[in-house]
Amino acid sequence: MVRDHFPSAPYQPLAFAGGLEPAAYYCGPAEDEALARLEWLVAERQRCGLVVADSGMGKSHLVVTAARRLGGLAAEVAVLSLAGLPEGDWTDLLLARLPLDTASRSEPLRSWLKLENRLRENTLMGRPTVLIFDDLDCAPADAREGVARLASAGEPGFATTVVVATATPAGLRLVPEAVRQRAAVRIDLPGWSSADVAAYLATELQRGGLSPELFRPAAAPTIQRFARGIPRDVRRLAHLALTVAVGEGLTSIDAVTIEQVWRELAPAGVLNPPAAGPEPADQRAAAQVQPVRRLWG
Repeated sequence: MVRDHFPSAPYQPLAFAGGLEPAAYYCGPAEDEALARLEWLVAERQRCGLVVADSGMGKSHLVVTAARRLGGLAAEVAVLSLAGLPEGDWTDLLLARLPLDTASRSEPLRSWLKLENRLRENTLMGRPTVLIFDDLDCAPADAREGVARLASAGEPGFATTVVVATATPAGLRLVPEAVRQRAAVRIDLPGWSSADVAAYLATELQRGGLSPELFRPAAAPTIQRFARGIPRDVRRLAHLALTVAVGEGLTSIDAVTIEQVWRELAPAGVLNPPAAGPEPADQRAAAQVQPVRRLWG
């Protein structure tokens, strides 16, 4: 690698660090449209929505960001990851994420009845409840059954309850049929194009107080190709390249640097070799969102 030093100002690889904080979420056109569709579910009092994406595509970050936005719209929101939970724990964990008062928490009732009471209370107060279940396809059987029951309940007392679930395409067969059939929208998160990667790099560099010209123009398509457009891997590769640039004293990061970083530093099994052939078309449908049917309107 060419060793040209950075300007004298201290330079730290603070960008591309990741994390699920909403403030760190990159919201491109497809992500912005997906968030708008989730807001639409609440505004139109739809019962259910489904977010489908492979691992690393950002579905967990999307729903955490959506929870922040929906909370700002006066909805009561709870997010629960169901992956790896043992049988029988999901209702207690969900209740712990709802703002129940002390008296309600101490009532000698089963957890399911406490949850029903809270949903009815919110409906009577005209307050939407949004229950977001991340990784529904990885949930224990009792949790899948409970989420299906929430999504399909016809009781008027649940009229303002919205259920949002996430799953991978391969795991859709494990998502309860009631959730798949009741979903008013299905949001499929697409991979990032070169233009998306370039916009993400610029956003993160600005967030970290770094020069927008640090990554050369050819770096974005190279990152896109090696990371296969997967947002998690784009972030990891950009972070590795930035860390190397600091250590090597590089004034810029070009395509050659990206490829060398990938070959030398990418952890085995994390960033797979890019597939041969041209990059997939950059035309990401404005949100790859499929309206399914209007329910509970």
